Amino acid sequence: MSLVPSNPLFAPQRFPTQFPVQTPVRPDFGKPSQDFLGVQSKELLQGPVAKLTWRFPSLPEEPQQPDVPFELPHPVPANSVAAQCGENSVYVEVMQDFFGTGHPLLSSGFRLGGCTATGEDYSAHVLIFESDLHGCSSTSMVTEDALVYTFNLIYTPQEVSYGVPIVRSSGVVVGIECHYPRMHNVSSDALMPTWIPYASTKVAEEIFVFSLKLMTDDWRFERPSNQYFLGDMINLEASVRLYSHVPVRVFVDNCVATAVPDVASVPRYSFIENDGCLVDSKLTGSMSHFMPRTQGDKLQFQLEAFRFQQEDSGLVYITCILEVAAATSPSSEQKACSFSANGWVSADGSDQVCGCCDTTCSIRSGSDQLLTDVRWERASVGPINVKEYGYGQR
Repeated sequence: MSLVPSNPLFAPQRFPTQFPVQTPVRPDFGKPSQDFLGVQSKELLQGPVAKLTWRFPSLPEEPQQPDVPFELPHPVPANSVAAQCGENSVYVEVMQDFFGTGHPLLSSGFRLGGCTATGEDYSAHVLIFESDLHGCSSTSMVTEDALVYTFNLIYTPQEVSYGVPIVRSSGVVVGIECHYPRMHNVSSDALMPTWIPYASTKVAEEIFVFSLKLMTDDWRFERPSNQYFLGDMINLEASVRLYSHVPVRVFVDNCVATAVPDVASVPRYSFIENDGCLVDSKLTGSMSHFMPRTQGDKLQFQLEAFRFQQEDSGLVYITCILEVAAATSPSSEQKACSFSANGWVSADGSDQVCGCCDTTCSIRSGSDQLLTDVRWERASVGPINVKEYGYGQR
């Protein structure tokens, strides 16, 4: 039995054969899709309602460092040793804050000759030494007018802490002399000394602080940059500071330039030699020269910038031997001479001492000088970075 509904809604219907077959809708945004009746619709990605204003935060700018004049401070000698000479003994007091830095030094670092301190004022931080005139490794000398006993107060740096292999002080030797006049009243009466106790005490401290610095064009300040270009003039200043008021002069005995800090390395260029002859201008035709001296404790010279051949880094290290001498007339072994069209000239105005620059000036060998001359020190500056091109190139 078959039932045919009378309602036309349920009547069999014929669909067109071209009715599209439905497939799952793909989640492709922005592409047309079909509904089940085959009508296409568009899916559009709507943009933001308001314009985006957020941005990545920018890094704060570092404040620019102003140009500040800077000069390396040097230590000031402290009045830390006092001595009294008695009839047959010497009495010495030494402040443990020997260098005046506010940091007392260990008492074990001090000796009077070979003797340790005989007493100590703990509240005042003062060490006390007492010795017979012939004790504590003293030496005696007879002059025309006096008998002189000499003692050496020696400070040897100690480790800042047990097992820490560093020190923060330098060794010092202070000479102490007791002078006694060679005059006596020779008679049948009892012999009485005619000298006045504590009449003569001399404390000598010879500490020299050498330096070699790059200077600005006006020579007023140390140059804050080590970069130069070929053709630039490198201003160098050798100086010495000492703990006394004795007039002195500083000299540059010799200078070598290397591409690495090792002074014995190759390539190696000696541009000051023969006890103070600046030969760079003679060898290369450069403008290198000593400046006329204005102060005894300073010596300034200009070196025309250069690079080492076949060295790509452009780095130059300069090492010099600096010497100090009493402020007397320059000699053939202590001078500052430059080569010019008129020959060799002296920075001190004594051109005659430069006459040996084309031959040999020193009567001693270089090794003898370094071993016996205690008034010298090696000083270095670098690396100096020399570029090939720049406004200073000629």
